Amino acid sequence: MKISYYFWQSLFFLMTNIFIFGNSSVNAAETVVFTYKTFRRTLPVSELTKLSETGEVSPTLNYYLQQTQQEPQAVRDVLNRQVNVDTVTLDRTLNSKIGEFLLDQISQTIHTSSNQANRQALRSAIVLSSSEDNQVSLIEIIQNYPTNEVYVRADNLARTYNQLSILTEGLRGWLGIR
Repeated sequence: MKISYYFWQSLFFLMTNIFIFGNSSVNAAETVVFTYKTFRRTLPVSELTKLSETGEVSPTLNYYLQQTQQEPQAVRDVLNRQVNVDTVTLDRTLNSKIGEFLLDQISQTIHTSSNQANRQALRSAIVLSSSEDNQVSLIEIIQNYPTNEVYVRADNLARTYNQLSILTEGLRGWLGIR
């Protein structure tokens, strides 16, 4: 049985991420640092997860939402909005020049505290997010981000989601995937 080049590439990528970032459940993001124009606040990932799953808003998150004039349901919708994608295709794409460009664009919104190794951290979080159900959402990317803190520029979220959706749809059409 011949094993494809892409299988080995994916396996190498997975092993490299495990080696560099360790077990994702141990090194997953615990804190989100939101920046919105001049506003900068820190929030535990658990509070965003609670909003995402139940719609319940903690007092701290409620304060931040009021300060930024954001509706809790709108934020919940953005956190839970799914992008359907095949994990193998996603991994191949994110390891291509187009994928690197996409990761660089998304890294302007979601990035590490040092703003270094953004591409690798984001690639790891996205692929891990899609591995169970072939879907990716913002809350999953945040939960699977391989550093203790993940920085999110809230003013860029909608633009980033739209870029990801457009690219995903374009790739599906180009690859003949429905």
